Amino acid sequence: MRILNDRAEIAASSGTELGVSSWTEIHQDRIDMFADATGDRQWIHVDPERAAEGPFGATIAHGYLTLSLLPFLGAQVYAFAGDRARVNYGLNRVRFMAPVLVGSKVRNRVEVLEVRDIEKGQQVTLQHTVEIEGNEKPACIAETVTLLMDA
Repeated sequence: MRILNDRAEIAASSGTELGVSSWTEIHQDRIDMFADATGDRQWIHVDPERAAEGPFGATIAHGYLTLSLLPFLGAQVYAFAGDRARVNYGLNRVRFMAPVLVGSKVRNRVEVLEVRDIEKGQQVTLQHTVEIEGNEKPACIAETVTLLMDA
């Protein structure tokens, strides 16, 4: 894990890869819980029998489930030290490139794209590439924007 200790170190990380998380297997129970939480119970996600005959040959994780794993996977890669408030400012761009089949393993490769000083701290834009074990095409590429706010 890479720990970014202060404003200068965070600024200097712009344009660098912070690292890669460990692999996490996507089980059907995680997909089902996400479906229950969001109300998205489309059969390609929650009906293994029907999905076996569908376009992917198995159930697949929701795209937004994959996206929702970024905080969990990212926490294995990097941390901002200190007691600055860290606020999720949003997303610039998200693309779902390949389906995550049930039983697949995913990991997150994180790169700092840009660090900007703002009135109350720093704005950090990160690129998250969610890779699927054994697949050349990533599941998801997302740019997140985090505000690190001084007290």
